[in-house]
Amino acid sequence: MPRRNSDVKLKKPSHPLTKPEIESLFDGNDFSETLSRAKSEELNIDLFKSTMKPVQKVLDDANMKKSDIDEVVLVGDSTRIPKVKQLLKEYFNGKEPNRGFNPDEAVAFGAAVQGGILSGEEETWKLLLMDVNPLTLGIETVAADNQNAVTIQIFEGERTMTKDNDIFGKFDLTGIPPAPRGIPQIEVTFAIDAYGILEVSTEDKGTGKKNNIVIQKDTNRLSQQDIDRMINDAETFADEDKAIKEKEVAKNKLESLTYNLKNQIGDKEK
Repeated sequence: MPRRNSDVKLKKPSHPLTKPEIESLFDGNDFSETLSRAKSEELNIDLFKSTMKPVQKVLDDANMKKSDIDEVVLVGDSTRIPKVKQLLKEYFNGKEPNRGFNPDEAVAFGAAVQGGILSGEEETWKLLLMDVNPLTLGIETVAADNQNAVTIQIFEGERTMTKDNDIFGKFDLTGIPPAPRGIPQIEVTFAIDAYGILEVSTEDKGTGKKNNIVIQKDTNRLSQQDIDRMINDAETFADEDKAIKEKEVAKNKLESLTYNLKNQIGDKEK
């Protein structure tokens, strides 16, 4: 079945019709059906659209906008599918994906380079391909009126609530001038090197006060088994987490509106 499906996928870009065949699909009966490209895209549209979610996540993790992207590079067999190319073009506001190289060869080249690095080939000593942090990094803070310090807690994981993620460090930023909550502007920067050493730094934009923490790769970091479990949990509870996030966003908006309204009434009474 995988072979026949692969054949169908590869033929789709250049053929308006294709004929998927699956042996012994049910009770020993074979399946054979002629599909048009339009019908195939209609049947798989939800799947195709779901491929845009990782694209948005990459942009979010990199703190980039669509307009920051110079080239859209297609890598891997599935990028041959016309609908995927079309959705990517639409997603990036009409930017044509770069078709200057073979997407299969790009995968093979990357695998060859990584193989050379792992085997110690001299020609690859200047190159480094590594997933230094497989999980999303995030922080948790608590805002209050007239606070002169804030605790920054660092988490990694894919869940909405920090309690469902892994905490591996925290530190304080002090010397913040007392002000109503929401007024102090604190910038948080993550920097991770090729060896997995993470530095989290903060700066109060009003005073220039700074602090940071450096977390070594082997300090409170997760095992591969834990990483796989957390990724699976994120997929399992994706709908539940989405609902929780929407609820929290609405709650924060209501609290902010109430807080601002209270301050406006207080100012008028003075």
